[in-house]
Amino acid sequence: MNSAFRTVALVGRYQSEGVGETLAEIAAMLRSRGVHLLLESETADAIACSHAERATIDQIGARADLAVALGGDGTMLGLARSLACYQVPLVGINHGRLGFVTDIALTQWRGALASILDGEYDSEDRSLLTARVLRGEQEVWRQLAMNDVVVSRSSRAGMIELQVHVDGVYMYNQRADGLIVATPTGSTAYALSANGPILHPGLEGLVLVPVAPQALSNRPIALPDSARVAIRVVDGREPRVAGDMQVFSDLQIGDDIIVERAPFKAHFLHPAGYSYFATLRSKLNWHELPILSRP
Repeated sequence: MNSAFRTVALVGRYQSEGVGETLAEIAAMLRSRGVHLLLESETADAIACSHAERATIDQIGARADLAVALGGDGTMLGLARSLACYQVPLVGINHGRLGFVTDIALTQWRGALASILDGEYDSEDRSLLTARVLRGEQEVWRQLAMNDVVVSRSSRAGMIELQVHVDGVYMYNQRADGLIVATPTGSTAYALSANGPILHPGLEGLVLVPVAPQALSNRPIALPDSARVAIRVVDGREPRVAGDMQVFSDLQIGDDIIVERAPFKAHFLHPAGYSYFATLRSKLNWHELPILSRP
């Protein structure tokens, strides 16, 4: 069979129970379509596939026309951060719990993936953030984030005080457990649990969401995604910064965390007919009517 993609990479959350068997089935299906299959090196170790070429993430970025991720949202976020600069389109098959960005259900992967390989799909671009930590004049940490950049206290410490500037203009000082800078993709992650708004992924914006602020009048605010957000650690014990809650760095008093839009976007492919609102209904249970108590 012909495919709209000539070289396809497969990456899986190989540590999870049951993933190896599904990865092998996906690999067999891709080979049957006549595509050249690249298996991410650690994924290849997990399924012991001798009929596919092993490849590093950088090799996948340089050579693949499409990358398929099997796992949860964390797997997809990590792959998006690694491949966005190469502009490799991504497809996510959910083998996790929630599946906001790995939107193909595990029970439906065969039909959905076949349609995408046939060229029948919807596509969208998702923004990413770059975060840098400046200690004086020295850059001590840099990270890409697809969901969010979070400056927070450790679990053993009290509130931290942060000073925020947007595009060089003073915004506020606040004491809180932390501050989230989220993309539209990340607005349904940690930011949502901190009472932030949902931003449609088609919006070019970002949102600042305080985590348990001392002043209850401190509310989330949406900003244009061209904004440069500078967060200074003014006070607090054991502050830290995280990208997508997966990559962490310890901070010191006086550190500046600079958050800006990344110069490239992640490119997602979905089965034809994909609806963001259907995802929200499913994942947030919007389709369920409230249960009314009887008098």
